[in-house]
Amino acid sequence: MKGDRVEIVVDTGDGYRNYEVSATRAGRRVDVRIARGVVEVSELTRTGTQVRTARFMSARVVALVEHPAENGLLPGD
Repeated sequence: MKGDRVEIVVDTGDGYRNYEVSATRAGRRVDVRIARGVVEVSELTRTGTQVRTARFMSARVVALVEHPAENGLLPGD
């Protein structure tokens, strides 16, 4: 959904670096996969085609935070 985003904090050895992958258009979503020592964050279209992908070594990832898009509903609706 447009507005979904994932923040990734990576240890670079001499500090930390922040990365962000977000769904930039309507109908796109962000997918996170963790397998074989690699964290892969991709922006996908409705059909599942990857638009862009960021890959990180899982040993270097300090934090991975998913921020879902706001849907405008109030609590209790």
